[in-house]
Amino acid sequence: VQLQASGGGLVQTGDSLRLSCAASGFTSGYYAIGWFRQAPGKEREGIACISSRDGMSYYAKSLEGRFTILRDSAKNTVDLLMVNLKPEDTAVYYCEAPQGSSCQLRVTYRGKGTLVTVSS
Repeated sequence: VQLQASGGGLVQTGDSLRLSCAASGFTSGYYAIGWFRQAPGKEREGIACISSRDGMSYYAKSLEGRFTILRDSAKNTVDLLMVNLKPEDTAVYYCEAPQGSSCQLRVTYRGKGTLVTVSS
């Protein structure tokens, strides 16, 4: 399985940004993909996850409402929509996946991240 996050960049406080995760290599046709982030000097933080098997999505409570995870069938990606960005959202964002299609499973695959920098 290969995952590649893209769409990061430098934005200002209050801006919106859309990240994309291109995934390939899932043999069963079903998958779960989650977005995580890691800020300098901080622990890795889970943001959201979506399962293609049942369409369910899950969010970190602190980020729900500003962040939305969705599947873009046209682009064949799993995207993360972020609105009202704050400087504390500055981090490297990764998309990751478990073996299987449940968001409850442990992460197995991680792609290269994309840097999001939010200026004040």
